Amino acid sequence: MKTLLRDPNIQAKVDKLLDQMTLEQKIGQMMQVERLCCAPDDVKKYHIGSIFSGAGSAPSDNSPKGWIEMLDQYWLASTDSDAEHMGIPILYGADAIHGHNNVKGATIFPHNIGLGAANDPSLVGRVAGVTSIEVLATGIDWVFAPNLAVAKDPHWGRTYESYSESPEIAERYVERIIHSFQKDFNEIGILTCVKHWVGDGGTTHGIDHGDTLLDFTELNNTHIKPYYAALEAGALTVMASFNSWNGNKCHGNRYLLTDVLKGEMDFQGFIVSDMDGIDYLSDDFYTSVVTAVNAGIDMFMLTNHWQMFSEHLKSHVELGRVPMSRINDAVRRILSVKLKSRLFEKPQPSMRVGANSGNFGSFGHREVAREAVRKSSVLLKNDASLLPLNKASRLLVTGKNADNKGNQCGGFTIDWQGTSDNDAIQGGSSIWEGIKEAAPNAELISTLAEVIETQADYDVAIVVIGELPYAEGVGDIRENDDIIVQIGSQINGQMNLLAPYGKSLELAQLHPEDLQLINELKQKGIPVVTVLVSGRPLVINQEIERSNAFIAAWLPGSEGQGVSDVIFGDYNFSGKLSFTWPKQLNSQSDTAKAPPSTLFPFGFGLTY
Repeated sequence: MKTLLRDPNIQAKVDKLLDQMTLEQKIGQMMQVERLCCAPDDVKKYHIGSIFSGAGSAPSDNSPKGWIEMLDQYWLASTDSDAEHMGIPILYGADAIHGHNNVKGATIFPHNIGLGAANDPSLVGRVAGVTSIEVLATGIDWVFAPNLAVAKDPHWGRTYESYSESPEIAERYVERIIHSFQKDFNEIGILTCVKHWVGDGGTTHGIDHGDTLLDFTELNNTHIKPYYAALEAGALTVMASFNSWNGNKCHGNRYLLTDVLKGEMDFQGFIVSDMDGIDYLSDDFYTSVVTAVNAGIDMFMLTNHWQMFSEHLKSHVELGRVPMSRINDAVRRILSVKLKSRLFEKPQPSMRVGANSGNFGSFGHREVAREAVRKSSVLLKNDASLLPLNKASRLLVTGKNADNKGNQCGGFTIDWQGTSDNDAIQGGSSIWEGIKEAAPNAELISTLAEVIETQADYDVAIVVIGELPYAEGVGDIRENDDIIVQIGSQINGQMNLLAPYGKSLELAQLHPEDLQLINELKQKGIPVVTVLVSGRPLVINQEIERSNAFIAAWLPGSEGQGVSDVIFGDYNFSGKLSFTWPKQLNSQSDTAKAPPSTLFPFGFGLTY
């Protein structure tokens, strides 16, 4: 929204507010505090401008009703004005990256990697539209989505948050997503936040919080490219990225934050940090605060050290290390966005249109998710036209991901790292449940031992295998710690390293139980249809060679029936790879940049 800071009506209101505000009130607007670290009374006392829920952070009653009741308390505290408090309404933010994923009973859509394979902007717009309705039902004003990362290395634990290795797919999607959420900020509009600025998908060896080593031309042509479309579509908030660019942390990079984004690209909204993102700029938090504010971050996503942030920033202003003009610029941007999104006009959350909507998790919403599942599934192999299967066939269904809605939803679902069970995902269906509804002669056999013992005569086995849930750096694949030493020595600041998911992208090493199961069925002479649930392309040479048919289902979300829709031919496959599928990857420690060999090219996908 390029006229935001030049809209005379908005700026007249901002000027009036700024003229009345104390330094403490301005600093309060620059803080976004995690709900677990901040009570409603704190919001009023410290003039806090925003509250957020980190991934998995939810009220004890994790339902729309429970969320609305909680948000009412924060809103009432923020708008309670007196001689010392101005009563500026808070923005409440939360992740909603594949549906309203923190809330029980929500419709959970395929993660972005699957939606990228669907290559359907209209569908993605409808996904965003459904998500916005479910967000609205809980009273939330602001979502930290969409993610515009262009993932270049599947070792990265956030690969599934990327639509494609090519920036063009995110570029085509972002306008539909932003418009479907924001709706020109009518009474049911939800503010979006594009993330992460910038280059998070391009780190060396795919290390989360790592270093993206590119010249500016390549950074611009690949990783910045979708942001041009996002700003044109009306994005008003941008989240800074944890990664570094050529050794310098993005959270402290004035060139990227101020010179490029706010200057050359004329971004007039505000930049928010990632959660505690400034902590890693320096060993000294006091220094981190001044670096980040002067670099151009406007709002700071903070957990338990938010009061220290407030004290430090006030000190820096009083000592002249942060000019008052920088504070006023940050607060002007924040208040302008609040006015543009009509936050001042909205009643308390429980009284808003769409609050506690009966459409939350509805059949109609789940049908959109089911469509997204079947359109994102990619058929990689189909020897002798084994698929589609006859619904009357005697089917053996097995594999650890066959009857596990948590596994098929992946990370960022109810909890930060996801969940590996059916109980936490209310509503929807597992892949097995979808198959069973379509094929009455299907039988679920859960364990390898039971498969070995079975003497039943089956026509076909459907084996649902792959990864378990993970999120962020916990999903990284690292062969050894030598690469961490190598990368860490080049970064000006700290790295937040988490224990990785594994040491190899080869599925047979990550999850040998999957290949063992396929081998057992082959020995029994049963044709095998393999369904891979994963957040990235994996090295699957042995698994696909020993399967008669092979489907990449990605992380389909709560509506597992979408997989059975294509397995039985109710719908044809239409998904195409938005990532090149590797046959073999070079060692991470190999600095020679020889391209990996390819099993399936970008854009591949069979049909019936």
